[in-house]
Amino acid sequence: MIDWNKELNIYLMDNIKTITDEWLALRDPGQQSIYSSDAGVATEQTLREQNNLTNRTIASSLLGPSGNFEEQKTEWAELIAKSRIASNTSISEVVDAISRVRKVFWRQIERFVGQHPETVPVAVVLQWGETIHLAFDELLTAFSDMYFTLMTTRLNAQQSLIDELSSPIIKINENIGILPLVGDIDTERAKAILEVVPAKCMEADILKLFIDLSGVSIIDTMVANQIYEVIQVLNLLGVKSTITGIRPEIAQTSIQLGLDFSTIETHSSLQQALKDKYIVKKVD
Repeated sequence: MIDWNKELNIYLMDNIKTITDEWLALRDPGQQSIYSSDAGVATEQTLREQNNLTNRTIASSLLGPSGNFEEQKTEWAELIAKSRIASNTSISEVVDAISRVRKVFWRQIERFVGQHPETVPVAVVLQWGETIHLAFDELLTAFSDMYFTLMTTRLNAQQSLIDELSSPIIKINENIGILPLVGDIDTERAKAILEVVPAKCMEADILKLFIDLSGVSIIDTMVANQIYEVIQVLNLLGVKSTITGIRPEIAQTSIQLGLDFSTIETHSSLQQALKDKYIVKKVD
């Protein structure tokens, strides 16, 4: 009895280059995309290698468990997702490209059936349709999941860097630092400051921190409250805080909130604060 799944798998593996050539021929020119026919020789070679992997992975679904389709699918999804993120390719472009692969791949199956018109059972062909289309659907799902995971990881890393850069602590001697805050501080940034600054002070052995607000234009009531919380947290950690450059409107907001800054040293400017004899002595 003929194992048609195996026979088709062998045929497809023997014709992988043909499938890839036909798929590459479907590319459109003039697009700013990795899938453009104008993308260059190096990009075309990358696509050729990746499409060969796609074809081998889909063909393996015909062999059941022995084809290791699940394992190959995971490897394929990770490779393609990393490549498309690196080339700034959207998921929709990948979906369109896979749709073209599906078309070319099935065309090859039709050729195989055409070579055996009297012998391939209709039920087998129908089963191939279900198996192959399901395999393509699973590839797209695996790719989308991997793309989302990798992009989320990248965005979280970028956000961490942004949080890090938005709360820079500049040491001016062993135990004294300056936290210059610039730009608008919204609720999210204020939360990041609350999370990042105390840890930075501990890492840098900061005992005295000047929080300079001269570069801050707007602070709402919630943000003012969170800055107050930062100061209280630092105090509990043994870090004494001084606020400099506080604007009149910010001071008014704090008073309206009922925040007691009377125990916190304040100065009209960072320059004035740094003229303090203790600071000059330590800096020198």
